[in-house]
Amino acid sequence: MAYLDHAATTPLRPEAVEAMAKAAMDTGNASSLHASGRRARRVVEESREAIAGVLRCRPGDVIFTSGGTEADNLAVKGLHGSRRTVDGDRRRVLASAVEHHAVMDPLVWLEESGQADIVWLPVDGLGRVSAELVAADIESDPQSVSLITVMWANNEVGTTQPVPTIAHVAAEYGIPVHSDAVQAVGSLPVDFGESGLTSMAVSAHKLGGPVGVGALVLDRKAEVVAQIHGGGQERNVRSGTLNVAGIAGFAAAMVAAATERESESSRLAALRADLVQRVTEAVPDARYNGDPDPAGRLPGNAHFSFPGCEGDALLLLLDARGVECSTGSACSAGLAQPSHVLIAMGMDEADARSSLRFTLGHTSSASDVDALLAALPAAVERARVAPGLRRATSA
Repeated sequence: MAYLDHAATTPLRPEAVEAMAKAAMDTGNASSLHASGRRARRVVEESREAIAGVLRCRPGDVIFTSGGTEADNLAVKGLHGSRRTVDGDRRRVLASAVEHHAVMDPLVWLEESGQADIVWLPVDGLGRVSAELVAADIESDPQSVSLITVMWANNEVGTTQPVPTIAHVAAEYGIPVHSDAVQAVGSLPVDFGESGLTSMAVSAHKLGGPVGVGALVLDRKAEVVAQIHGGGQERNVRSGTLNVAGIAGFAAAMVAAATERESESSRLAALRADLVQRVTEAVPDARYNGDPDPAGRLPGNAHFSFPGCEGDALLLLLDARGVECSTGSACSAGLAQPSHVLIAMGMDEADARSSLRFTLGHTSSASDVDALLAALPAAVERARVAPGLRRATSA
């Protein structure tokens, strides 16, 4: 099997497995005052310090959550809720049009429930927001803006965003900025302290940690309305019994990813360059999406459109040959929908539906690329001559 879907989830690192197994064998609720509880709390706080050291923030800024989606929801709803009535009714939220659904859907909910007015910031053909455009939107009516949210790196096409520039512009007006950094952490040099951000979402399973744990890095000075109420854990921002073993695995994976980040990013960029070259040679009309400059995208991301193909049909054909990847589309109620990211980048629906994402990670090797290229040409040819294949294979 060639696994080329690390952006969806990446295999557990050995360091994470070891840390989780050790913590899981020791009973204790981190909120309990007895010895077992104190041992669990020590694991949590040491993990918090390790994560803070990697992200260059204060340990108290790290709020543990169940993952990136919860962290994004807490930031978007909580920061907007705390800002709405500051110096008047701040209803506008500025957000890039290519946000992950973990940010996009809460924003849509806020707007549909009458709590916010969302301004979707357009992107260029590479999927990038203009910092100058953000500044112009702020300056048009700064007192109406409650929040700005722009992801650090796009989960589909891998394009990075000028997050620190946007955050420093917003700071001049006292506007908080959130960033979904789920794809960036572990692959890019993410420094929360230098970024100027108010908050940032991180997820463990994107960097070799377990599924079901993540963090919202939240500046201690920021006010946020809690979305989960209960025991008052995590600064009374996120109640709930802490997942001690998951947190231990999260920290171990993050430290391991940070330790090898530079060498691993170089290795993956080279592997990705080989993949891109060979795909374009094998399928000459394939379109490489996102920023073609390696400095402007995630090192392990390669996103293509294959004209004349249905992306999900091509995915299933590759899957049958032992190659696992992802489409550039989401599926809702059984109906394939073109990717909102690709549409925002200016693609028509046909091109958007013809797209596949290949993403590399810490277990990827040249053999994975070889397997892809052994299967891809025939799969593309079959997908092009069998337009009904998608419907047949997805039924």
